[in-house]
Amino acid sequence: MSPTFGKCFDPTGAKFGIPTYPWRYAPDGYATRRQLRARGLRPGGQPVAAQVMRRSRGRKSGVLVGYLYRIELAKPVRPMTAAKRAALAAAMQARRTCPQCRTDAGYVIPTSLGTCVSCAYPDEQRAA
Repeated sequence: MSPTFGKCFDPTGAKFGIPTYPWRYAPDGYATRRQLRARGLRPGGQPVAAQVMRRSRGRKSGVLVGYLYRIELAKPVRPMTAAKRAALAAAMQARRTCPQCRTDAGYVIPTSLGTCVSCAYPDEQRAA
């Protein structure tokens, strides 16, 4: 057993407060939020059941943690309503509309520019 593996292996939860497993070694029956979503599920208000942990040089704490939820306690994802679908469509339309020329750019306007590429760089568009 490697030292890193041993530091992250705490199935009783004595060291970290909740059961902790090394990255990719969680037992069956647990899933992250993304894994639940891929199955069409959501945590549904249940508390975090366990965690997976690995070393990470890019983080200040030195570890990367992923929270795990029980699959059998997860609930199905709520279906999207017509009103929510319309609201998301309106929001995406607003993100694609240039505030300067008021046209649909066909892509999401970059926040760094604040306008469509044609309005941000008018001289380069004429030269092309």
